[in-house]
Amino acid sequence: MSGFFSRGFTGRRRVPEEMAARLPPGQYHETGFPVLTAGPTPRVDWDAWTFEIDGLVARPRAWTSVEFAGLPFETVPCDIHCVTKWSRLDTSFGGVSMDVFLDAAEPRGSFVLVRSAGGYTTNLALDDLTGGKAWIVTQHEGEPLTREHGGPARLLVPHLYFWKSAKWVTGLRVLERDQPGFWERNGYHRRGDPWREQRYRGD
Repeated sequence: MSGFFSRGFTGRRRVPEEMAARLPPGQYHETGFPVLTAGPTPRVDWDAWTFEIDGLVARPRAWTSVEFAGLPFETVPCDIHCVTKWSRLDTSFGGVSMDVFLDAAEPRGSFVLVRSAGGYTTNLALDDLTGGKAWIVTQHEGEPLTREHGGPARLLVPHLYFWKSAKWVTGLRVLERDQPGFWERNGYHRRGDPWREQRYRGD
């Protein structure tokens, strides 16, 4: 895990009792938005950005940033949970549902490998991306997503640990079998369900 760094932590805070049930096991309440990155932060030009779906699909597709701007945009209120044990409650993102992209491509496999600028990858089951559970987001709290938090566009999968919400997302490949991504090859869990504490391999 060389090259891993973090900043922006504001310390552990007492969570209001009415919010405690929303914290998965082992998590603490964080009101800031810490930055955790493996390796350098890539610089992605929004005007040149594209999102591509290939692999086991009926129709390989790619969307430019101009085409993305014409898709149905949603505000996504959510809680997010990092594998390093902080959770941020009552935050929000803005973007386009993954269902829009996947419906257009018509997947024929059960898993995906997501890819990002800079070479990062992460694996997910297709079921974790469909049914209104995942988005490509370009805004956070009503403002453009900053570069350090994955801007101009990142994946958002709030029901899984946040490393699955790949920053600087550029595409995904649909696969027949699960294939581990960067952190999964380095000891993290294949799925990453925070309510089951699926942090590391074997959890």
